[in-house]
Amino acid sequence: MLFAPKEKGQGLVEYALILVLVAIVVIAILAILGPAIGNVFSNVVSNV
Repeated sequence: MLFAPKEKGQGLVEYALILVLVAIVVIAILAILGPAIGNVFSNVVSNV
């Protein structure tokens, strides 16, 4: 018990890593699909 590992901050680090991974995936998807989405909105605005 004297040298018991401290796992309190481990969960926080894991959640932070998952959040960073999700953010990277979202940024990559927006970078790939961004121009296509912009064109769709431009077409909608021009047709209205």
